[in-house]
Amino acid sequence: MIDNRIDELTAKIKKLEDELITEFKKKSEDFYFTIENEKVKFEERVIKEGKSQIISSIKYLSSFPVTVILTIPFIWAMIIPVILADIMVTIFQAICFPIYKIPKVKRKDYVVIDRYNLFYLDRVEKINCLYCEYFNGVTAYVREIAGRTEQFWCPIKHSKPLKERHTRYDNFFDYGDYLTYKDELKKRRSDFKDLEEIKPL
Repeated sequence: MIDNRIDELTAKIKKLEDELITEFKKKSEDFYFTIENEKVKFEERVIKEGKSQIISSIKYLSSFPVTVILTIPFIWAMIIPVILADIMVTIFQAICFPIYKIPKVKRKDYVVIDRYNLFYLDRVEKINCLYCEYFNGVTAYVREIAGRTEQFWCPIKHSKPLKERHTRYDNFFDYGDYLTYKDELKKRRSDFKDLEEIKPL
Protein backbone atom coordinates (compact mmCIF):
# COMPACT_ATOMS: atom_id res chain seq x y z
CA MET A 1 0.00 0.00 0.00
CA ILE A 2 2.81 2.40 0.95
CA ASP A 3 4.75 1.48 -2.20
CA ASN A 4 1.70 2.28 -4.36
CA ARG A 5 1.38 5.69 -2.72
CA ILE A 6 5.08 6.42 -3.30
CA ASP A 7 4.77 5.38 -6.97
CA GLU A 8 1.72 7.62 -7.32
CA LEU A 9 3.54 10.63 -5.84
CA THR A 10 6.60 9.97 -8.01
CA ALA A 11 4.40 9.90 -11.12
CA LYS A 12 2.83 13.23 -10.09
CA ILE A 13 6.28 14.78 -9.62
CA LYS A 14 7.34 13.57 -13.08
CA LYS A 15 4.19 15.06 -14.62
CA LEU A 16 4.82 18.39 -12.88
CA GLU A 17 8.42 18.40 -14.13
CA ASP A 18 7.17 17.93 -17.70
CA GLU A 19 4.67 20.78 -17.21
CA LEU A 20 7.47 22.97 -15.84
CA ILE A 21 9.57 22.38 -18.97
CA THR A 22 6.58 23.37 -21.12
CA GLU A 23 6.07 26.57 -19.10
CA PHE A 24 9.76 27.49 -19.42
CA LYS A 25 9.42 27.22 -23.19
CA LYS A 26 6.35 29.46 -23.15
CA LYS A 27 8.20 32.00 -21.00
CA SER A 28 10.68 32.63 -23.82
CA GLU A 29 7.86 34.29 -25.77
CA ASP A 30 7.48 36.91 -23.02
CA PHE A 31 11.05 38.07 -23.54
CA TYR A 32 11.02 38.06 -27.33
CA PHE A 33 13.55 35.37 -28.09
CA THR A 34 13.58 32.18 -30.11
CA ILE A 35 15.99 29.25 -30.16
CA GLU A 36 17.32 28.26 -33.57
CA ASN A 37 19.94 25.52 -33.96
CA GLU A 38 20.52 25.66 -30.18
CA LYS A 39 21.29 29.39 -30.40
CA VAL A 40 19.19 32.09 -28.77
CA LYS A 41 18.03 34.96 -30.98
CA PHE A 42 16.50 38.11 -29.51
CA GLU A 43 14.54 40.70 -31.43
CA GLU A 44 16.77 43.58 -32.51
CA ARG A 45 14.71 46.24 -30.72
CA VAL A 46 14.97 44.30 -27.45
CA ILE A 47 18.76 44.09 -27.77
CA LYS A 48 18.97 47.83 -28.42
CA GLU A 49 16.78 48.65 -25.42
CA GLY A 50 18.65 46.25 -23.15
CA LYS A 51 22.07 47.66 -24.08
CA SER A 52 20.86 51.16 -23.24
CA GLN A 53 20.34 50.04 -19.63
CA ILE A 54 23.93 48.84 -19.07
CA ILE A 55 25.92 50.64 -16.39
CA SER A 56 29.73 50.74 -16.21
CA SER A 57 31.59 47.92 -14.45
CA ILE A 58 33.03 50.40 -11.95
CA LYS A 59 29.59 51.69 -11.07
CA TYR A 60 28.35 48.11 -10.74
CA LEU A 61 31.19 47.12 -8.38
CA SER A 62 30.87 50.31 -6.35
CA SER A 63 27.29 49.33 -5.49
CA PHE A 64 28.67 46.60 -3.18
CA PRO A 65 30.20 47.13 0.28
CA VAL A 66 34.00 46.85 0.46
CA THR A 67 33.68 43.66 2.54
CA VAL A 68 31.84 42.00 -0.35
CA ILE A 69 34.57 43.03 -2.82
CA LEU A 70 37.20 41.51 -0.50
CA THR A 71 35.55 38.08 -0.78
CA ILE A 72 36.18 37.89 -4.55
CA PRO A 73 39.61 36.15 -4.26
CA PHE A 74 38.01 33.43 -2.11
CA ILE A 75 35.28 32.92 -4.71
CA TRP A 76 37.77 32.60 -7.56
CA ALA A 77 40.02 30.25 -5.58
CA MET A 78 37.16 27.73 -5.67
CA ILE A 79 37.37 27.46 -9.46
CA ILE A 80 40.48 25.25 -9.18
CA PRO A 81 38.82 22.30 -7.37
CA VAL A 82 35.77 22.62 -9.64
CA ILE A 83 37.89 22.35 -12.80
CA LEU A 84 39.69 19.35 -11.29
CA ALA A 85 36.35 17.74 -10.36
CA ASP A 86 35.07 18.35 -13.90
CA ILE A 87 38.11 16.62 -15.41
CA MET A 88 38.26 13.75 -12.90
CA VAL A 89 34.57 12.73 -13.03
CA THR A 90 34.63 12.89 -16.83
CA ILE A 91 37.59 10.48 -16.85
CA PHE A 92 35.90 8.35 -14.16
CA GLN A 93 32.68 7.82 -16.09
CA ALA A 94 34.54 7.31 -19.38
CA ILE A 95 36.44 4.40 -17.81
CA CYS A 96 33.96 2.97 -15.28
CA PHE A 97 30.46 3.45 -16.70
CA PRO A 98 31.00 1.12 -19.72
CA ILE A 99 32.23 -1.54 -17.27
CA TYR A 100 29.22 -0.99 -14.97
CA LYS A 101 26.91 -0.79 -18.02
CA ILE A 102 25.60 2.58 -16.82
CA PRO A 103 24.54 5.16 -19.44
CA LYS A 104 27.00 8.06 -19.48
CA VAL A 105 25.90 11.47 -18.25
CA LYS A 106 25.81 14.03 -21.05
CA ARG A 107 27.85 16.94 -19.75
CA LYS A 108 26.13 19.40 -22.09
CA ASP A 109 22.79 18.71 -20.36
CA TYR A 110 24.20 20.06 -17.09
CA VAL A 111 27.02 22.49 -17.94
CA VAL A 112 25.11 25.09 -19.95
CA ILE A 113 27.12 28.20 -20.81
CA ASP A 114 24.74 30.80 -22.23
CA ARG A 115 24.10 33.60 -19.73
CA TYR A 116 27.53 35.25 -19.89
CA ASN A 117 26.84 36.72 -23.34
CA LEU A 118 23.50 38.36 -22.55
CA PHE A 119 23.40 41.78 -24.16
CA TYR A 120 22.20 43.67 -21.05
CA LEU A 121 25.12 42.71 -18.78
CA ASP A 122 28.30 44.72 -18.22
CA ARG A 123 31.74 43.03 -18.35
CA VAL A 124 31.88 42.16 -14.65
CA GLU A 125 28.36 40.74 -14.69
CA LYS A 126 29.27 38.64 -17.75
CA ILE A 127 32.30 37.20 -15.91
CA ASN A 128 30.19 36.55 -12.80
CA CYS A 129 27.57 34.74 -14.88
CA LEU A 130 30.20 32.67 -16.68
CA TYR A 131 31.69 31.62 -13.33
CA CYS A 132 28.34 30.74 -11.75
CA GLU A 133 26.89 28.83 -14.68
CA TYR A 134 30.09 26.78 -15.00
CA PHE A 135 30.43 26.16 -11.25
CA ASN A 136 26.80 25.15 -10.71
CA GLY A 137 26.66 23.21 -13.97
CA VAL A 138 29.68 21.11 -13.00
CA THR A 139 28.18 20.58 -9.53
CA ALA A 140 24.98 19.20 -11.11
CA TYR A 141 27.01 17.10 -13.57
CA VAL A 142 29.11 15.60 -10.75
CA ARG A 143 25.98 14.90 -8.71
CA GLU A 144 24.31 12.99 -11.53
CA ILE A 145 27.43 10.88 -12.10
CA ALA A 146 27.64 10.23 -8.35
CA GLY A 147 23.93 9.32 -8.21
CA ARG A 148 24.24 6.76 -11.01
CA THR A 149 27.36 5.33 -9.38
CA GLU A 150 25.54 5.11 -6.05
CA GLN A 151 22.70 3.19 -7.71
CA PHE A 152 25.23 0.62 -8.90
CA TRP A 153 27.15 0.22 -5.64
CA CYS A 154 24.77 1.10 -2.80
CA PRO A 155 21.15 1.84 -3.85
CA ILE A 156 19.70 2.20 -0.34
CA LYS A 157 17.67 5.19 0.87
CA HIS A 158 18.52 6.98 4.11
CA SER A 159 16.53 6.51 7.30
CA LYS A 160 15.51 10.19 7.26
CA PRO A 161 13.89 12.22 4.46
CA LEU A 162 16.44 14.25 2.51
CA LYS A 163 15.89 17.92 1.83
CA GLU A 164 16.98 17.39 -1.75
CA ARG A 165 17.55 14.16 -3.66
CA HIS A 166 19.43 13.29 -6.82
CA THR A 167 17.56 11.86 -9.81
CA ARG A 168 18.33 8.20 -9.05
CA TYR A 169 17.22 8.23 -5.41
CA ASP A 170 13.63 7.08 -6.03
CA ASN A 171 15.02 3.85 -7.53
CA PHE A 172 16.80 2.94 -4.28
CA PHE A 173 15.69 0.35 -1.74
CA ASP A 174 13.93 1.47 1.42
CA TYR A 175 16.12 1.72 4.49
CA GLY A 176 15.97 -1.58 6.38
CA ASP A 177 14.24 -3.58 3.61
CA TYR A 178 16.89 -6.33 3.60
CA LEU A 179 14.69 -8.94 1.89
CA THR A 180 14.03 -6.86 -1.23
CA TYR A 181 17.64 -5.68 -1.19
CA LYS A 182 18.97 -9.24 -1.31
CA ASP A 183 16.43 -10.37 -3.92
CA GLU A 184 16.60 -7.45 -6.34
CA LEU A 185 20.04 -5.85 -5.94
CA LYS A 186 21.45 -7.22 -9.20
CA LYS A 187 18.40 -6.08 -11.15
CA ARG A 188 18.14 -2.67 -9.47
CA ARG A 189 21.78 -1.71 -9.96
CA SER A 190 21.42 -2.09 -13.74
CA ASP A 191 17.96 -0.54 -14.12
CA PHE A 192 18.49 2.72 -16.01
CA LYS A 193 15.72 2.34 -18.59
CA ASP A 194 13.93 5.44 -17.32
CA LEU A 195 16.82 7.66 -18.43
CA GLU A 196 15.46 7.58 -21.96
CA GLU A 197 12.45 9.61 -20.73
CA ILE A 198 14.48 12.42 -19.11
CA LYS A 199 14.24 15.66 -21.03
CA PRO A 200 16.81 18.42 -20.39
CA LEU A 201 15.50 21.95 -19.91
